[in-house]
Amino acid sequence: MVIQKILQILSVGLVLVTNSWNYAQSPVPAVHGVRNDLPQPYETQRTWGELPDGTASWAAVTAVEPSLDGRFIYVIHRCFENSCEGRIETPILKFDYEGNLLDSFGAGLFIFPHGATVDYEGNLWVTDAQGNGEIGHQVFKFSPEGDILLTLGQKGIGGSGTDLLHSPNDIVVDPNDGDIFVAESHRRGLNNRIIHFASDGTYIKEWGGKGSGPGELSEPHTIAMDSQGRLFVGDRENNRIQIFTQDGEFIDEWRQFGRPSGIFITPEDMIYVADSESGPDTGANELRGIMKGIRVGSAVDGTVLAFIEDMEPLRD
Repeated sequence: MVIQKILQILSVGLVLVTNSWNYAQSPVPAVHGVRNDLPQPYETQRTWGELPDGTASWAAVTAVEPSLDGRFIYVIHRCFENSCEGRIETPILKFDYEGNLLDSFGAGLFIFPHGATVDYEGNLWVTDAQGNGEIGHQVFKFSPEGDILLTLGQKGIGGSGTDLLHSPNDIVVDPNDGDIFVAESHRRGLNNRIIHFASDGTYIKEWGGKGSGPGELSEPHTIAMDSQGRLFVGDRENNRIQIFTQDGEFIDEWRQFGRPSGIFITPEDMIYVADSESGPDTGANELRGIMKGIRVGSAVDGTVLAFIEDMEPLRD
């Protein structure tokens, strides 16, 4: 299914951006290979989504995933401001495309809900990128109704073993065999690795390790898969996307999409890369002279076609 509506993830709140492609590329040179001047073929709707009773405003929104059949959208947010620890709010919200709230679940399971994906059977996977000794450092697989079907990692325990996770950022599932790929760790995290599991959660292998060379990682913040089964890893602190085979073989690196915080690839291999951090350097090697937003292009050859500017500077 071609995704005609893409949700722009902001630090708080959601906006809906709808597609109206009609673009031509400009010859203006890029900074760091990244363009700020590309066409914006989208219309932005700044207010979207009905919040549950008792939830006054959006907390930090970390993931947006359409259902397999295109009938609804899952939104993951952090309950209150930037954490679900000790909160009663539900971090997983299920909407129709008009923004009507259909369901919510996940209360009490997460500290720092982070990445998400919907698999080929329509199940939702969500990561928890922090832990407190009691909960966290896990990945949950939910049915569309919110039932827990599988967990990865040990509850509240972070580590480097084959049965442990430490700050899992994001997850993707192969639609052919159900194999699972988890990207970890978050900023100053322990492992900086991609872990490959079988569909039942059995550990298969891992690769990565802290560094900036080919195949090395520094805060692998997001992961996605194209139609060929290649893995696109948002190696955020290295300001690049790395592309791997499912065996962990390095294929290429792309820097033209900015500092990747989120990646979404359609079945037609259009790639949407959210850059939420470029701008002033806070000590994490952020790109300077680059505008935050979403860059849209081809996952086949890396051509960047469009740019959706972040709306944060326009807030009151």
